[in-house]
Amino acid sequence: MAVAPAAWAGAFTPEAGGSPNADEIDRLYRIVLYIAIPIFLIVEGTLIWSLVKFRERKGGPAPAQIRGNTPLELGWTIGAAVILVVIAAVTFIYLGDIKNPASSGPAGLASGVAVASLDQPAPPSDGGKSLEIEVNGQQFVWRYDYPGEQIFSYYEMVVPTDTTVTLKIRASDVIHSWWIPELGGKADGVPGHTNETWFKIPEPGVYRGQCAELCGEGHADMRAQVRAVSPEEYTAFVEERAQEIKEAQEGLAEQRRERATEEEEVE
Repeated sequence: MAVAPAAWAGAFTPEAGGSPNADEIDRLYRIVLYIAIPIFLIVEGTLIWSLVKFRERKGGPAPAQIRGNTPLELGWTIGAAVILVVIAAVTFIYLGDIKNPASSGPAGLASGVAVASLDQPAPPSDGGKSLEIEVNGQQFVWRYDYPGEQIFSYYEMVVPTDTTVTLKIRASDVIHSWWIPELGGKADGVPGHTNETWFKIPEPGVYRGQCAELCGEGHADMRAQVRAVSPEEYTAFVEERAQEIKEAQEGLAEQRRERATEEEEVE
């Protein structure tokens, strides 16, 4: 694992760079990490110093038996409470930008393309539109349903750049967890329940992830991929995909008619 490039992706902090909410998660994590590092060093340094300085020595005097130190105990209790309050305050400062979808950019999906607003208390602040995609986890593949009639894909989600994409995440069988680390936090897909998340990718690129909830023997193969393309390429993808699905349905219907005819002739 040490020599595999993927093993070092976000080795000490969460992966980011693909979406504003992922960047905010990374910043919040770093703040908490930088607060925790000196606390860890002070606590562990004091512990090691005490173990060395006051270790038992052959023929030495018995160590002093200290039963309590009220000022010290009050000090570290108040100090810990202050640190907790500071971290909580900083978390709430960043939480809004992590939870609430950003607005689509001016170079995002054209208003004429079918889009939908996120059905949650905090939609994009300026009323801008977002592309809503339904994500369904199944053993052991992800299905994505796009706006429009029966337009879907498996494994790879295609989205337009500079466009807020909101996801409604569900599952058909057991609990799954949809997670593309560079695009934000993971969200569980739970049968009978809908979870929501969002991302906004500024530039074309490919982002990969993995089901983050053990869901059966094929869990390791339940990978996911998001491919960001220009709004024009996205529109072309949707039209092409719709045509492919229509042709497949017509072909299946024709096969059924032929089979029914053959069965009638046999009878």
